[in-house]
Amino acid sequence: MPNFPNLIHFAIPFFVLSILLEVYLSTKGKEVKYTLKDALSSISMGLGNVFLGFISKGIVLFVFFLIYDNFRIFTIPISWWSFTLLLFLDDFSYYWFHRISHKCRLFWASHVVHHSSQHYNLSTALRQTWSGGFYTFIFWLWLPLLGFHPAMILLQMSISLIYQFWIHTEAIKKMPKWFESVFNTPSHHRVHHGSNPIYLDRNHAGIFIIWDKLFGTFQPELESEKVNYGLTENINTFNPIFIAFHEWVALFKDVFTSKTTLLNRIKYFLKPPGWKWDGTGKSSDQLREEWLNSKL
Repeated sequence: MPNFPNLIHFAIPFFVLSILLEVYLSTKGKEVKYTLKDALSSISMGLGNVFLGFISKGIVLFVFFLIYDNFRIFTIPISWWSFTLLLFLDDFSYYWFHRISHKCRLFWASHVVHHSSQHYNLSTALRQTWSGGFYTFIFWLWLPLLGFHPAMILLQMSISLIYQFWIHTEAIKKMPKWFESVFNTPSHHRVHHGSNPIYLDRNHAGIFIIWDKLFGTFQPELESEKVNYGLTENINTFNPIFIAFHEWVALFKDVFTSKTTLLNRIKYFLKPPGWKWDGTGKSSDQLREEWLNSKL
């Protein structure tokens, strides 16, 4: 088994120094906003994610090796070209994981954690799920099946996570046009964290924004529409336990208390956030359509 370093551990000092620099900028009147309670909540979610990651990564590795050792189609060597190919295939996997996490409540229940802050700064990047690591890896199962070594896959997933740290900031307005056209940037990702109807469920990119442009989910940041961060219905709490599990509680409450058919109960897991069996809820698509119609 190749012995790749744990890049996340090496990146932690960079994360800490970057956050301290951004906090300093916020004290100088720059367009960077920090509140102590919010930042501590995000850091707590990040620490919980790292702690639980020791367990979830063991499960992921076991499943990846099970597929790689017994069912792989090819044996892809570890080389510069295979890592280049994996860079794009991993990012493609991330795009669909991210997009479906906004369209399927089962995955949204863990992903909503990352969107729960009403602030947007580098500490928000640390606001990670405590539950998603145990099941969202299914979007990457095709990679060991193709023949990529599990260690390669985990390394590339770490690279993607590290890349996405720096885009959680308001301190950087725009990158050069050529960069904005190919890569995910702070501007693109601010849109993704917006609760404005026009911004909902847009820009699911990890590293490359090309997937959103290719599959019709791209939305540029508009000067006329300042981004409002958070959820369409904010939870207004800094309690890490509530942040981690509030949507799971709401999901199971809908499933077990709704007076409807078994099929409709199952649909609560599969339908988008906001869906209600009796038609009283509104999905992001409906909210966006209403907003657009109001502008006509």
